[in-house]
Amino acid sequence: MITTIEELSLNAWASLQTLLYDGWILRFADGYTKRANSVNPLYSSSIDIVEKIHFCESVYQERNLPAVFKMTSSVYPGDLDEKLHRKGYQINSPTSVQTIDVEAANFQERSKAEFQDQLSRAWLENFCRMSAVPMLHTKTLQKILMNIIPNHCFVSIKSKDKIVACGLGVVQSGYVGLFDIVTDEEFRERGYGRQIVENILEWGKQNKAQRGYLQVMLDNVPALHLYAKIGFREQYQYWYRIKS
Repeated sequence: MITTIEELSLNAWASLQTLLYDGWILRFADGYTKRANSVNPLYSSSIDIVEKIHFCESVYQERNLPAVFKMTSSVYPGDLDEKLHRKGYQINSPTSVQTIDVEAANFQERSKAEFQDQLSRAWLENFCRMSAVPMLHTKTLQKILMNIIPNHCFVSIKSKDKIVACGLGVVQSGYVGLFDIVTDEEFRERGYGRQIVENILEWGKQNKAQRGYLQVMLDNVPALHLYAKIGFREQYQYWYRIKS
């Protein structure tokens, strides 16, 4: 399951450039998000590990980016995490990957949401506002979202004509991935986040998804509680290794 969801999430959150290197996937997106600017060691390798790490460091350094490795318990080689630790790479952003049986999801009554299959200026601007995305990364985010190939939708909920919550759903191979779930700070604890999640799951169900998945950082306690109420359960964790 780990490899399956990791592959799905790579497709759902597109990078701007990708380099395949002996079973590792190197992704680049001008430094916006670690997901899109990291080494994903998903598949078996043959090149010496020390040489591979050095190569990755050099490629990212050439682009003025830190070398970031996205780690799970299923990376190759199996002792990569320990080797990176010995080289001074520290754990960063530990994250829970959770799934749900869409048919068994604990839905409440959903507010009417707006669904768009194309990125709109309003969705992008409001997501950036609510997520405090720096202006210098706005264009990069726009390119990432416009590069998504699988079937996807941009979901938003309004209160008095103002977008107060939004999210992204991506369907592939019977899974619907949930990304960029955010609620306006002034409208939190009113159920809008749950409504976005449930609307995306329902959209996924209509598009033949049997399971949903999402990624939530372990220090995001309110989100962890919300997803548990809906019925999400952890399948595995990932973390990044970044040199201090």
